[in-house]
Amino acid sequence: MTVPTGRRERKKAATRQKIADTALRLFLERGYDEVGIRDVAAEADVAVTTLFSHFTSKEALIFERDEDFEHGLAKAVAGRAPHEPLMTALRREIQAQVRHCASADAAPTWQMIDESPALRQYEESMRLRHAESLATAIAADLELPQTTTACRTIARFVVDAHSLARAAADPDAAVDEIFRMIDAAWEVSSPAKASAGRA
Repeated sequence: MTVPTGRRERKKAATRQKIADTALRLFLERGYDEVGIRDVAAEADVAVTTLFSHFTSKEALIFERDEDFEHGLAKAVAGRAPHEPLMTALRREIQAQVRHCASADAAPTWQMIDESPALRQYEESMRLRHAESLATAIAADLELPQTTTACRTIARFVVDAHSLARAAADPDAAVDEIFRMIDAAWEVSSPAKASAGRA
């Protein structure tokens, strides 16, 4: 999560985190379907309108680091070292995200997500948005006039790698296996750019 600088921004960030932490605790204690927005607001000691100023829906309370994940992917593309291959940078970012999600502390949350149709549907729509954002970043990095099918396809593979690997028995090995396939697909779709990295 990006650290806010101003006093007002820090206060807003603290309120947002308090709401998210409270929601997660209640969901894990009582069950996701048994807790309403008003329950979360009351427990966090904020107004319902305040809650909705930070989160657009009940589902969004669970995925409070959604924007961090999306920004992390874009930063992996645009902020990588000169001459570093694109897929190497993306693999490193996905590996870090997967390790976080596959930790023992995160297991109850992901079990809850996997057992809830509403949360699974929200996660799927979130992945589609992340993939489109990543495709845009890849196209910009390659100085393409528009996002291509190849960019969108590779971006979808990269984003899906996260959900596939975090659910695997050996997440690190899964990331390695998936990215071998992604690397091969990228070589076929953009061999000169993929092998040369950034000039």
